[in-house]
Amino acid sequence: MSKLLPMAHPADATPPPFGRIAIIGFGLIGASLALAVRRLWPSVLLIAVDRRDVIETAMRMHAADVGGDDPVLAAEADLVVLAAPVLANISLLARLADDIPGDAVVTDVGSTKRDIVIAARTLPPRLQFVGGHPLAGAAIGGLQAARDDLFQGRPWILTPASDAAQAAATRLTVLIDAVGARVRMMPPDAHDSLVAYLSHLPQLAASALMHVVGEHVGADGLALAGRGLRDTTRLASSPADIWRDIAASNQDHIARAIDELVAILLRMKPAPNSPPEALDHTFDSAAEWKRVLERAAEPS
Repeated sequence: MSKLLPMAHPADATPPPFGRIAIIGFGLIGASLALAVRRLWPSVLLIAVDRRDVIETAMRMHAADVGGDDPVLAAEADLVVLAAPVLANISLLARLADDIPGDAVVTDVGSTKRDIVIAARTLPPRLQFVGGHPLAGAAIGGLQAARDDLFQGRPWILTPASDAAQAAATRLTVLIDAVGARVRMMPPDAHDSLVAYLSHLPQLAASALMHVVGEHVGADGLALAGRGLRDTTRLASSPADIWRDIAASNQDHIARAIDELVAILLRMKPAPNSPPEALDHTFDSAAEWKRVLERAAEPS
């Protein structure tokens, strides 16, 4: 296979931690990372792997230098980012040892970590895997929504599972810090439990709520809706294909979170002669935690 040669770009202000980055899956997260790297380190070779129509768009956006639909294009990368859906990332991981003959750091950006960390144990030592999850996104996904400031001020969780992975995580942290995100380290299971409540439950609840309301009131009723319903169901536009993988790879934690939500809703369910304490307690608690959430979102 011929060598991949970087395009001519202006000199970088600081040395990049990786000179050749392959991103497999060029959606919102993968393309946003490419745009951020391009802004910071113009000389880095960016390799995009996705469908041909996606690659054509990425090249027009100058988000990639080379690209195609075969993961073998990542052969000469020193950083490989798996940015496909969760289960697809695990399948891709299984072929990396054949596709990449040299040393490389491998990471992912998926919303669950336990399964892929276990799968990564089969990689040879020259391929050091660090599970990763940037807690950044947008109401609408896809390459066209990508932007170079997507990770600014957002957490980026890493889940290194060995001493060697810890060393690779240190190198990866240089890149993550540079794109504006804040690195947090935690074990894979702790990550999956946390995001079941922070991300997965809100998504499922918003989709279920929009389904119930829409099915009951129809288009005519929705025309009367106020801003509250729109704000509450902002996540309901998310595509199901991504969330099928997330639900399948985090079943236990998601099931527990749903059970807790259902139990609260049942306690709030109006009934004859029911005491108001359950409703009052939930509203008071929710208001307090909402204040905590808003304070956490304030710039430091």
